[in-house]
Amino acid sequence: MIRFEDVSITYAESTAPVLHEVNLHLEEGELVLVVGRTGSGKTTLLRAMNGLVPHFTGGTLSGRILVAGRDTATHPPRELADVVGVVPQDPSSGFVADTVEEELAYGMECLGLAPAVMRRRVEETLDLLGLSDLRSRPLLSLSAGQQQRVSIGAVLTSHPRVLVLDEPTSALDPGAAEEVLAALQRLVHDLGVTVVLAEHRLERVVQYADRVIVVPGDAQPLVIGTPVEVMQLAPIAPPVVELGRLAGWSPLPLTVRDARRAAGPLRDLLVGRTPPLRVIDGQLGEDALVVARDLTVRYGTWPALRSISLTIRRGEIVALMGRNGAGKSTLLNAIVGLRPCDSGSILTSGRDPRTLRGPDLVRAVGLVPQEPGDLLEATTVADECRAADRDAAVGSGTTRALLALLAPEVRDGTHPRDLSEGQRLLLALAVVLAARPPLLLLDEPTRGLDYPTKARLVDVLRDLSKAGHGIMLATHDVELAAEVATRVVVVAEGEIVADGDTADVVVASPMFAPQVAKVLAPEPWLTVSDVLAAIGPLLLHSHAPTSGGAVG
Repeated sequence: MIRFEDVSITYAESTAPVLHEVNLHLEEGELVLVVGRTGSGKTTLLRAMNGLVPHFTGGTLSGRILVAGRDTATHPPRELADVVGVVPQDPSSGFVADTVEEELAYGMECLGLAPAVMRRRVEETLDLLGLSDLRSRPLLSLSAGQQQRVSIGAVLTSHPRVLVLDEPTSALDPGAAEEVLAALQRLVHDLGVTVVLAEHRLERVVQYADRVIVVPGDAQPLVIGTPVEVMQLAPIAPPVVELGRLAGWSPLPLTVRDARRAAGPLRDLLVGRTPPLRVIDGQLGEDALVVARDLTVRYGTWPALRSISLTIRRGEIVALMGRNGAGKSTLLNAIVGLRPCDSGSILTSGRDPRTLRGPDLVRAVGLVPQEPGDLLEATTVADECRAADRDAAVGSGTTRALLALLAPEVRDGTHPRDLSEGQRLLLALAVVLAARPPLLLLDEPTRGLDYPTKARLVDVLRDLSKAGHGIMLATHDVELAAEVATRVVVVAEGEIVADGDTADVVVASPMFAPQVAKVLAPEPWLTVSDVLAAIGPLLLHSHAPTSGGAVG
């Protein structure tokens, strides 16, 4: 279905190729997972599959790429649209219509399909992706996760033979992600569609893949194999695989079910041991940065938030979780003054956030939105960092030093729009952190981040917490919440339905529990690092107690 023959791709601003002498053959009805570091070339590989590289992105392509027998060098994307459907990282960037239903129909209109066929396919897609309740909604009124599902649906209605997706579950809550992945499974197994997806959250998708392609970056050769083969040696792996490596299980489990079957002896080792508590310094915790009382926010007549009462204190890292459209982003916007309250009250750093302007706002609270590009205005990374230093009234080089810590691979001369989704997010985070605001709000901060970069972000957040900053993360990343949050707040239909210590909230939730908690339940262990700290020496000296569990 897709064949790469000695393919190399080099961009004008780079002396080395992004991809070097790639040879690859993808079969019909295969689900292929593409993984790699942020900025390694995954998106370039995906865009080459329908001719976006080099026809629209520029660069030089050598070798040959065949898609259903068509050479992408002589067939631009418009001549491959009936064969290859592409869902980008930023779903809103591809929208052309006003409402959900119109967007689903647009691609079929371009292909000249009959109205009766279009109507049937729209209905099928609405049901397949759980969008029927949103069919008449304006696209701009949808949450990022809802927009992601619409973007996937707009491609599916054309019935492509190849579906290419870049981070398709990054903005989705765990339940919605499972729905999308189940739909992709049906396309692969029932209709023979070839699905290629790049995804950093391996814990969600690796068990569904037929093959995994690792893009190492730096023009190194691709690593290709089955999920089990790749996970044996890959430097990045989901928590369930990391737990299996720590315990010495063979073969390594890819699913929670397989890990639970092997985990009996490991649970025995943990009996009588207590996971580390995540607590904040008592003196820091006395200082409230946000106080909301019966806060209600409406969009027209629809209440996005209903009587929210919440306090965020210095030193806390609060994970704000809930389904797409539950009101998480609205709450962050209310805290920073972007969304006025209809009733109740909210104080940020002791003031009504709507009265904070300019330097006062920058030094009181920092918000990194779901679309980090909204904060970026300059034409180069270096100019963006210099502007952030001026706005925050800090020493020259402050923002650039923060960015070097978060994303050392980003170059000064790069245009922000040419960065990957994850790199743009890290640049926006560096811009916000330059002013050292006491309160930091992050909306989906790990969207587009690989595991090593996420680990660096976790270290930064912990350091900020120890220094007395209060942090709220609106996130669907249950592994991030398990790793760093001191407290979890769950929102549903605009109301707080759970608020408490991380372990107390997430262990009791089938949707928001991390992989390690599911494997070791009912004990409240959340992360591999927690297990390592408790019994690491025992496991390192001998794997005998845990190596006998067969995975099968």
